Amino acid sequence: MRESWKRRSVMAAGAAVAAAVTLTAGASMASAAPTPNPAVSRIDTVIHEANQHMTAVVWSASMQRMIPVSILRPRDTSKPRPTLYLLNGAGGGEDSATWSAKTDYDKYFADKNVNVVTPIGGAFSYYTDWQHDDPMLGRNKWTTFFTKELPPLIDKELKTTKVNAIAGISMAGTSVLNLAIAAPKLYRAVAAYSGCARTSDPLGQAYIRMVVADRGQGNVNNMWGPPGSPGWAANDPYLNAAKLRGTKVYMTSGTGLPGPYDRIDSPLIAGNPLTLANQVVLGGLIEAAVNQCTQDMASRLRHLRIPLTMVSRPTGTHSWSYWESDLHRTWPMISKDLNPAPAPKPKSRAGN
Repeated sequence: MRESWKRRSVMAAGAAVAAAVTLTAGASMASAAPTPNPAVSRIDTVIHEANQHMTAVVWSASMQRMIPVSILRPRDTSKPRPTLYLLNGAGGGEDSATWSAKTDYDKYFADKNVNVVTPIGGAFSYYTDWQHDDPMLGRNKWTTFFTKELPPLIDKELKTTKVNAIAGISMAGTSVLNLAIAAPKLYRAVAAYSGCARTSDPLGQAYIRMVVADRGQGNVNNMWGPPGSPGWAANDPYLNAAKLRGTKVYMTSGTGLPGPYDRIDSPLIAGNPLTLANQVVLGGLIEAAVNQCTQDMASRLRHLRIPLTMVSRPTGTHSWSYWESDLHRTWPMISKDLNPAPAPKPKSRAGN
């Protein structure tokens, strides 16, 4: 396992693990509990925190490790609520680039009647099931985790309505489309914010190499096999778009040209000219490429007559302030997907 990211992962999960040890130490001293079956996924520990936050430490049987899962609860938990699985980007939440750290996520969802669930982990994994363990990135079985292991545990622990949506940015913008394709009835809606919906064409492959190999130091052959092999086509949302029929699809992207959040006085720039230059140049190039993928996917969905809500921004780089805005813009529609209005009762005929 690559040491730098291993350390970051430990830091991200440190609070949850430390609390888990504290909570369980006394009980283990009093009486020896049965040894859990490692072949069965489970919620190992739940840590209730302030301001509607909680962390569930989940044992993944497919990956044979603990996964911290950050959860933002609604204020009113007296009745079942739906769930939004909100994924971080390439860093998997193991770094500082997270919804909680970079956006108003806490404040925005504080008065929303939804459980917001964000696993911490999976950096540079594309949140997919890898064919082989990777020397740098370890064992990744995220499709299994998101579609089979985690949802029933969350439903039981939070007493949800069992109605779900999933959304993600950048790398996870590709992942959420594949997850919705893999489990057609699991998510009512899927939102991809600046995600490249092509994986098996040259542009998509180049983007994946940049994330997995260049940034993550992983071997892309361990993910879906060598580029061009069947695994890549099987995990290409564009080629498998027909399987999104019946799921509400939301996609957003900008052109890569500097926009309102690409200014020296923008909150996340904080007056730093190097940060601004990186966001405008590198973020601009990435968003321009992602925009091409997104437009291709939009055309494909329209050709298939699959309903799509597309937000095409005339400007905007690959950066958090735009994704915060995209979330705000799409959430009211996603909320309606999760909480559909009841069908009107038929009017009774006079005299009956």
